[in-house]
Amino acid sequence: MKYYIIAGEASGDLHASNLVAEIKKKDKRAEFRGCGGDLMKAQGVELLKHYRTMAYMGFVEVAVNLSKVLGNIAQCKKDIIDYQPDVVILVDYPGFNFRIADFVHRQGFKVIYYISPQVWAWKRRRVRKIQMSVDKMLVILPFEEEFYRRYGVDVTYVGNPLLDELSKFGTTNRSIFLRRNSLGEKREIIALLPGSRKQEIKRVLPVMLKVVPHFPDYQFVVAGVSSIDKDLYKRVIGNADVFLVENQTYELLQNSSAALVTSGTATLETALFSVPEVVCYKATNFSYRLAKWMIKVKFISLVNLVMGKEVVKELIQGDLNEDNVVKELEALLHNGKRQRQLLEDYDELRDRLGDVGASEKAAAAIWEVATKRKK
Repeated sequence: MKYYIIAGEASGDLHASNLVAEIKKKDKRAEFRGCGGDLMKAQGVELLKHYRTMAYMGFVEVAVNLSKVLGNIAQCKKDIIDYQPDVVILVDYPGFNFRIADFVHRQGFKVIYYISPQVWAWKRRRVRKIQMSVDKMLVILPFEEEFYRRYGVDVTYVGNPLLDELSKFGTTNRSIFLRRNSLGEKREIIALLPGSRKQEIKRVLPVMLKVVPHFPDYQFVVAGVSSIDKDLYKRVIGNADVFLVENQTYELLQNSSAALVTSGTATLETALFSVPEVVCYKATNFSYRLAKWMIKVKFISLVNLVMGKEVVKELIQGDLNEDNVVKELEALLHNGKRQRQLLEDYDELRDRLGDVGASEKAAAAIWEVATKRKK
């Protein structure tokens, strides 16, 4: 069968590549085309576009680059028509994929959405569009299943793919990790995870760096990603006393005593490594005011959303400043009672997320939809 799959950022590329691997186990003749990244390409997906040419963050950036965004959407629509897949798989990336879903469903293609956009947080009216244009919604957060069922969407919770990634990761040899990255043996590490988008790094990392002089007994390490030009990290870091490691986020977390983390998937990853964290988020003033008006949930971090309470501290917009970050980081490092409560909450978080096997379960659901179309 022919599958068209679209992922628009690094995390989507990772989860989509694992999904493709599982689909190939069920469908030996599977063919794949779509938009994504290097990991999808390594699994045999023929790429129309790399996500690096598609990723625009926030209302302002999307507006400035609207002609490019619309051009990418038009190209993708035409490519799907030309390819004639048996099923179209959309992975997160809602601004782009919602438009694709509506179009391809009207063209008669089966549409599966893997990893729900956060419509439960804002723009709930879009749930009706999902109900009309998506044949199957596969969600990775437990509370999402109940949410979609209330709106009559065909939905299945398949588990969280991060659990699969962590189960494959194993244990890092600390000494090797430290030597490879020229890190000291004696000082504990505080990880800085500024995100995987240029805008996040430019806005959030400078605030993170301001706390470094307050903790001279620790070494601070920035988790870099290959999709971001190394020169950007160097410009933002400047003369700050920090280290930069690339594409070693899990190794870094496994060897860290605490972390400052930009809101997103990384907040959940950090918790699953049992690392105490402070969640940091900052947008443009316009984007923040608009989001605050539209958002319908109490928290921004996945940890707090899954748990339904404040487990990790969230410092957002104006609250994200040097004094507050120092205060929260000191509490994580030196308040034993808070550390114990945090680790207990992390254990409960794992229980709520369930077992490994998300990619395998998602592939099984996709295979069922795809084969039904053939009958």
